[in-house]
Amino acid sequence: MASAAEPLTIGLLGAGNVGAQVARTLVEERELISARVGTPVRLIGVAVRDVEAPRDWRIPGELLTTDAESLVDQADLVIELLGGLEPAGSLIERALRRGAAVVTGNKALLATRGGELSAVAAETGAPLHFEASVGGAIPILRPIQESLSGDRITKVMGIVNGTTNYILDQMDTTGAAFDDALTEAQRLGYAEADPTADVEGHDAAAKAAILGTLAFHAPFTIDDVHCEGITAVSAADIEAAAASGYVIKLLAIAEIFDGEGAVLRVHPTLLPRTHPLASVRGAFNAVFVVAENAGELMFYGQGAGGVPTSSAVLGDLVSAARLLRHGTTALEPSEPTETVSALPIEKARTQYYIDMEVADEEGVIAEIARVFADHHVSIEAMRQPGIVSVDGEVDTEQDNGAVLQVVTHPAQEKSLAQTVATLKALDVVRAVTSVLRVEIEQ
Repeated sequence: MASAAEPLTIGLLGAGNVGAQVARTLVEERELISARVGTPVRLIGVAVRDVEAPRDWRIPGELLTTDAESLVDQADLVIELLGGLEPAGSLIERALRRGAAVVTGNKALLATRGGELSAVAAETGAPLHFEASVGGAIPILRPIQESLSGDRITKVMGIVNGTTNYILDQMDTTGAAFDDALTEAQRLGYAEADPTADVEGHDAAAKAAILGTLAFHAPFTIDDVHCEGITAVSAADIEAAAASGYVIKLLAIAEIFDGEGAVLRVHPTLLPRTHPLASVRGAFNAVFVVAENAGELMFYGQGAGGVPTSSAVLGDLVSAARLLRHGTTALEPSEPTETVSALPIEKARTQYYIDMEVADEEGVIAEIARVFADHHVSIEAMRQPGIVSVDGEVDTEQDNGAVLQVVTHPAQEKSLAQTVATLKALDVVRAVTSVLRVEIEQ
């Protein structure tokens, strides 16, 4: 490690969209970053797979290397922006074991091996920072770890994937079908050529695990997160939600229930248009936090992109570098207490929206209401927007069937699942076409 008189050396792993921006700042704004740290810093290398590959910013050739291990062994501080589980995981562990500070934005790795890597960091005293792993430019992890460390957080709920938020926003505001909105997101660079991790909710699930771990001081992994994507959300769902004053968002939620434990979940959710998260548009992200003393807080900003995300990486770099050189920085995260266990989705309690096609005949509504009552699920509102024909098209002239939409009062997931199963078995219910969860304002 460098002495106090020598520059603090930085090794960067990965030079993609975010990595290239970080490299650019460390080269062009070296004096500024050094001043913020309080000691000189120097980028000594950038590890890449192909030194000839085109990049957003032309990194000086003398900095490029394909030998990531050698770079890790030389640097005082390692910035990992490779993504994926390997070789990123091995390189981070290698750096931590030799006492080097590590800054990473690798949500997939943290949601899988975060507890293990944190234990290594605690053992060696090496700083491990990962603000960029959840909300891009949004400073959310540090406030949870530090500003709210004396409070008790009961719920964290956020829009943490810009791709899905853009798609759902387009479906809501323009009436676009899912496939068309996805194609446009890909054209604009918001979605990858293979959008599976985004649209199936996997990206958001990794972030939910990280948020839950920090909010509740327990070592959750992505395996603890119930995950549903947005591919089943239809234009009819969007339209029905709008007619009832709701908007559909893909939410990552970590919530304490009855002091038993926490349910971590990702799924499409109906939000009242008056809810702060409902106004988050396009590819922006936001995280809504509920704490016993602080009440409700919301953090909002750009959730992706090289320049915005590099802001979080560089902020972590400054904090980690200060700790290395001066032995002081903001508070370090507390050790997981493991007193909060992960609960299955069946333990969740929220409101629900159910869309059904039913026979248009006398007594149907009473029969359906009885099913809800039998399973102890209370109905808040019931709406019958139109008559449907056998092929499912809305038709107010024919007397073939009707659309029935129900919003419940808060109920346990297990009870709601039993209710839906019973409804599907009724002769008067032709189809249960949609079941979505509803989050109300606190």
